[in-house]
Amino acid sequence: MAAARRRAAVGLGLAGGACLLLGVCLLLAGPAIVKEQVVKNVRIDPSSISFGMWKDIPVPFYLSVHLFEVLNPTEVLDGAKPILRQRGPYVYREFRYKTNITFHDNDTVSYLEYRKLFFRPDLSNGTEDEYIVMPNILMLGASVMMENLPNFVKLLLSGALAGLKQEAFMNRTVGDILWGYDDPLLDTINMIVPGLIPFKGKFGMFVGFNNSNTGLFTVYTGMKNISRVHMVDSWNGLKKVNYWRSTGCNMINGTAGEMWPPFMSPTSLEFYSPDACRSMTLVYEQSGEFKGVPTYRFVAPKTLFANGTDYPPNEGFCPCRQSGIQNVSTCRLNAPMFISHPHFYNADPSLVNAVEGLNPSKEHHALFLDVHPMTGIPMNCSIKLQLNQYLKQVSGIIQTGKITPVVLPLLWFAESGNIEGSVLNQFYTNLVLIPSILDYLQYIFLGLSVPLIISAAVLTMMSQRPTDEKSLCDPTTPSTPPQFSETTPLLQDTSTSCQDAAEA
Repeated sequence: MAAARRRAAVGLGLAGGACLLLGVCLLLAGPAIVKEQVVKNVRIDPSSISFGMWKDIPVPFYLSVHLFEVLNPTEVLDGAKPILRQRGPYVYREFRYKTNITFHDNDTVSYLEYRKLFFRPDLSNGTEDEYIVMPNILMLGASVMMENLPNFVKLLLSGALAGLKQEAFMNRTVGDILWGYDDPLLDTINMIVPGLIPFKGKFGMFVGFNNSNTGLFTVYTGMKNISRVHMVDSWNGLKKVNYWRSTGCNMINGTAGEMWPPFMSPTSLEFYSPDACRSMTLVYEQSGEFKGVPTYRFVAPKTLFANGTDYPPNEGFCPCRQSGIQNVSTCRLNAPMFISHPHFYNADPSLVNAVEGLNPSKEHHALFLDVHPMTGIPMNCSIKLQLNQYLKQVSGIIQTGKITPVVLPLLWFAESGNIEGSVLNQFYTNLVLIPSILDYLQYIFLGLSVPLIISAAVLTMMSQRPTDEKSLCDPTTPSTPPQFSETTPLLQDTSTSCQDAAEA
C-alpha cells in the first residue's frame, strides 16, 4: 500500500512539475511568441498575412453621397435664409488597389493607390439621372474670388454670364453634379481672368476622383523598426505641404489612413488625408469588440475643425470663420470652399441656424475608426466629411442678387467598410484566437500544477507514516530496552502495543 502511494506521489509530482514548467515557460515566452507573430504578419512584406490586404484591399468599401437641394432659390437671391433638403444616399462600391510598388533600401516602400467607383442603384435612394437644384458652384465661386478685382472686370464677367444665360442656381442631374459636365463658363472665366481657374474639361464635385490615385505615398515597411510600419515618410516627394500658414499645420503626420503600427495605446492616432490637404488626429473614445475582435474606437475631437481663436494650434489653417469648418481654399484653387462634419456636427450653432433643414447628430454624422490595437488594422470604419461653399452678394455681378453671406452645405459623403468573410476568419484565427489560446494555456497549466503538487506532497506524507509505526514492532529493527519508572507495572506485556499497531 505504501509503495503504491509513493508511486502515485511521484507521478503526480512529475505531472505537477511539468505543468508548472510549461506554465512558467508560456508566461515568460508566450508574449514574445505572440509579439513575434504579430510583427511578422503586419509589416509590409510579401510573406506577411496582411500584405495582400494592404496591396489589394479586399474589404468592401462604399462611398455614400448625400446632396443638399435648395428648395427656395428665388428667395435666397432676395436675401432669405436657404431651405435645404437632403437627397440620397447615392451609393458607390469602391475598389482600391496599389500599383508601382517599389521597395527601397531605407526600410520604405512607394506606391500609387487607385480608386474605382461603381454606382449601386440597389443600395441607393435615387438614381444618377435625378435632377437637383443646387448653387451654380462655378459661377458663385468665381464671383467671390473676383470680389476685390476692379469693377470693370466684374461687370465684364456679369455681361458674359448674361450672354451664357448663367444663373446663381442650376438644375442638373446627380451624375452631372458629381462627375462633371461641360460648361462654357470655364473658358470664359479664364479668358477674362487668365489662370483664375487653372484647369480645363468638365466641372464637377468629384471630377478626378474616380479612376485616379491619391498621390505617391512613401511609407515605412516596419522590417527594421515595427513601430514605424505604415508611417508616411513622404507624399509626392514632400516631407510637408505648403498649403497652410504654420509648420505644424503643414506637417505630414501619421500613416496613409489604412493601417497603423501594432501594439497601440488608447490615446490617439494620426493620418494624412490628401482629400483634406492635411494631417488629422483622432482620439480614443472607448474599447469594444467587432465580431469577436477587440477594438479601440477613435473619433474626431471637437478641436479638429476649430478656429484659431478657440484652438490656437489651428491658427495655421486660417483665415478662419466660425469653429466647426475649415477653409480649404488654399488647396482648392483659392475657391471659397470649406470642409466640416456632416450637418455641421460639433460646429458653432450659428452655422446650423443660418440655414434650415439640418439636424446634426453623433449617430449619423460622427466619423469613427474601430482598430484592433494589437495589430493596428481597422476592423470597421466610417469617415464622413461635408463640402460647403461660401456664398454672398458681390457688387458688380448682378447674378449674385442680394444673397446674404452664408456657408452653404453642398454635399456630405461617408467612406465606410468593415472586414468580413474569409478575410475576417483568417485574421481572427491567426491574430486573435491563437494568441488568446496561448494566453489561456499559461494560466491553465499554472492552475493545474498547484493541486497536482499538493496531492503529491500529501501522498508522500501518507506513505511514510505507516513505515515509522511498523518499525517499532519489527524484530529485525534494533531497539533500546524499555525504560521503567516507579509506576510502571512489573509484568507489563510489551507485545500488546505491537499487536494493536498491527491490527490497526
